[in-house]
Amino acid sequence: MYIVFLILGFVFLLKGADFLIKGASSIARRLNISDLVIGLTIVAFGTSAPELLVNIDASILGRSDIVLGNILGSNIANILLILGVASIISPLVIRSRTVLVEIPLGIFAIIVLGILGNDIFINKSLNSFISKTDGIIMIFFFMIFLVYAYKIAKTEIFRDGEEQNISLLKSIIYLIIGIVALPLGGKWVVESAVEIATLIGLSQFVIAATIVAIGTSLPELVTSTVAAYQKKPDIAVGNVVGSNIFNVFWILGISAVIKPIPINSINNWDILIAGLIGVFMFLFLHARKRFFVQTEYVLSRWSGIIFLVFYFGYVVFLILRGTV
Repeated sequence: MYIVFLILGFVFLLKGADFLIKGASSIARRLNISDLVIGLTIVAFGTSAPELLVNIDASILGRSDIVLGNILGSNIANILLILGVASIISPLVIRSRTVLVEIPLGIFAIIVLGILGNDIFINKSLNSFISKTDGIIMIFFFMIFLVYAYKIAKTEIFRDGEEQNISLLKSIIYLIIGIVALPLGGKWVVESAVEIATLIGLSQFVIAATIVAIGTSLPELVTSTVAAYQKKPDIAVGNVVGSNIFNVFWILGISAVIKPIPINSINNWDILIAGLIGVFMFLFLHARKRFFVQTEYVLSRWSGIIFLVFYFGYVVFLILRGTV
């Protein structure tokens, strides 16, 4: 049964991503909105559903390590794993606005998390945690991001592609099916993989550091790789950048409002790594454009391989840290 649900999970992920992209692109065309805006908002929201559901459940149960680890691990996987795989499938041309504005917004979100979560730097007698007030501040920043997305939606014009002319009703149905199928497929894959891994003798830590961490990012992974295959780089990149901003400001914000999230020294290392990876991507894109004398920011197949090497290095680091 675990193998059956594992296969069904992947089917739901693949078809869910296909439906989500078709529906979102069709709606973008009808509303004259660019793929980038759709990727930053609707698609990012849909693919972040597993993180949201996992974090709400973990917050209610008081599992703060899962709440924070899920978000930081997902953000790191989004950049290194997902963009790495997507760019190997098809090189990604990234808009200047994304590199100069949206990627720095993702880095800013991690900086805000680090500041709000380290009360000890303000008052040595305080324990560090993300309080309910901090959660409200994060949600406020998220609202500002939505206003920004709305404003660029007014200026970004949809670029005609080769999408079929799908009716509005059918587009909405596709969108809903995708948003429902992605988290459901991700849940089945993660739970089945954990059970199978346990049966063959893998430790719980190794399972958590690999299968579960990647599993909650499966919707983003499949959606961005399908988008790259369909030559829709704006959705592929917008999905990742938007998801990272959603994860910190929206999902962690809601989690903190439900129950304050303690921060320890190990968490700070993970926050630092997540921030450095965002900075690495920003500098990498600029360096590649300059040294290769290109007019556009591009993640090539070789760039994707470099990203994947860094990601697997991060996973090895997690495993070694857990065994010390």
